[in-house]
Amino acid sequence: MSLPFLFATRGSRAVHRLQQSPCLSPISVLSRYKRVHFLRYASSHQCKDNRNHYVTTPIFYVNASPHLGHLYSAVIADCLHRYKLLQGFRSKFATGTDEHGLKIQQAAEAAGKDPLTFCTDVSERFKNLFSSCNISYTDYIRTTEQRHRSAVEHFWSVLRNKGLIYKGSYEGWYSTQDESFLMPSQVGDAMDSSGKDIKVSLESGHKVEWMKEENYMFRLSAFRSQLLSWLRGNPGAVQPERFYQAVLHWLQEDLPDLSVSRQRSRLHWGIPVPGDAEQTIYVWLDALVNYLTVAGYPNSHEQWWNVAHHIVGKDILKFHAIYWPAFLLGAGLPLPQTIYVHSHWTVGGKKMSKSLGNVVDPLERSQVFTTDGMRYFLLRQGVPDSDCDYTDDKVMKLLHAELTDSLGGLLNRCTAPALNPAQVYPSFCAQSFPSQQGGRAVVEDYYMLDAVGKLPALVERYYENMHVYKALEAITACVRQTNGFVQRHAPWKLDRKDSKDQQWISTIIHVSLECLRIYGTLLQPVVPDISNKLLSRLGVRPGERGWAALNFLPRYQGLDCPFEGRALGCDSGVLFRRLDSPNVDKQKPKTTKKSAN
Repeated sequence: MSLPFLFATRGSRAVHRLQQSPCLSPISVLSRYKRVHFLRYASSHQCKDNRNHYVTTPIFYVNASPHLGHLYSAVIADCLHRYKLLQGFRSKFATGTDEHGLKIQQAAEAAGKDPLTFCTDVSERFKNLFSSCNISYTDYIRTTEQRHRSAVEHFWSVLRNKGLIYKGSYEGWYSTQDESFLMPSQVGDAMDSSGKDIKVSLESGHKVEWMKEENYMFRLSAFRSQLLSWLRGNPGAVQPERFYQAVLHWLQEDLPDLSVSRQRSRLHWGIPVPGDAEQTIYVWLDALVNYLTVAGYPNSHEQWWNVAHHIVGKDILKFHAIYWPAFLLGAGLPLPQTIYVHSHWTVGGKKMSKSLGNVVDPLERSQVFTTDGMRYFLLRQGVPDSDCDYTDDKVMKLLHAELTDSLGGLLNRCTAPALNPAQVYPSFCAQSFPSQQGGRAVVEDYYMLDAVGKLPALVERYYENMHVYKALEAITACVRQTNGFVQRHAPWKLDRKDSKDQQWISTIIHVSLECLRIYGTLLQPVVPDISNKLLSRLGVRPGERGWAALNFLPRYQGLDCPFEGRALGCDSGVLFRRLDSPNVDKQKPKTTKKSAN
């Protein structure tokens, strides 16, 4: 679902001439009471005792195979879903494919396939990628499913019955490739391959044509003030801040009504408008309702819809932060709790494209760098409010430095038979590491304990705000401190025959294993396989890996430690193997003979 924005304009060359039929006014459609009620509902935070959570990715348009950006969206949502499960929530996680529209209709014809077969083939590629990359969705929605068609038809009828959809006509520029109506300011002059002058979208570069068409319009203009009230009352509704401000900026201008249907003679691959067989519901209104479909709309959807959180790319922000909330307000439904927005991945600072030869195949790379390796890189390097650049070399350097050497090296060192011959979680000696300085610990060791003790709360805050890169940065900093702690005291140089040295050796290892247990628990949403391997090696059982188990170093606090004296788990080898240089093409743009226009 990555189409450019749909616009209808007034007072310009692109004019929709409204042929309004008698209907209720927007003011009478939404009484003041209802508007206030739903805005309050939308702005209220999740109740403390509500342990349900619902996270969605966009549904992905099946015009091409999945790319790195699709995987990034899915990994972010999967991380949030797994994190909530660790906290004891009942979490629903939805992803899927957007399969209607003129572009799909034409692509299927070009491939000599019926549209549904064409869509199924591409949708399966997304499923295969998500399966390979350990994306633990609970629902995979396709817009060609009957349950979705029923939800869309009901949603349309609700809006129509409230007088929010009316018959009109549109005249202006239209991009078939982007499936979007454009304002004159979004259109520029260009030349096609044969040297003919054409008009193109300034955003996508795709050819546009002048179009006149009768269709249905949605009264978006009636909702501007309510959308402003919602956002100003909920500064965390759109995150990060940069995108929140962008939405507020868009809302400073009048909102023209939206065209929400196409003539069926032009677009037959879609859901027919209820009661009008000559019109097809526009692909974006169709697609956005998928979030409700998964929640169970129109029956028994409240359990999940009241706690919905969307993960979206920045290119579809306007749809999710303006059009979708307006549709929901019109239908009398609560608004999403949060819309988390992420930026794009580039290669060599340029957008990925087949013509440049710089497209990164996420499935291939996940096989080269491992599933957890790709997940870790995307979440460690992905900064939501700015585009990020991808290179294979960058992936390898990061994974070797932080997973192989730092985290893996710490685990290997503390569980090696040479240093831990009994292969147990050794005892902690309070005399060696007292709560007040005076034992064998030095001031840097206390700084480390303080940092690791505060780490769960810090990581929780970052996970909640989808700043996963900051959470991983904080974890990595603590891992370095723990490595420094072990290196500083060099337990392999101490005399095991000396009782005090032996107590100090055991304490060093106990503290280090406690640090590793915290890191492994916190990393589960990001690298589930690596975390499982680490925690299993420490002898941490499945029921001891939740957020409630993040009680760091209880023996230091004078409490019992359930792991003390417990046998370590089996040694299954290095935590993350050192990777060979990938035998794939470097992401360097190909030179072409075509002139850049």
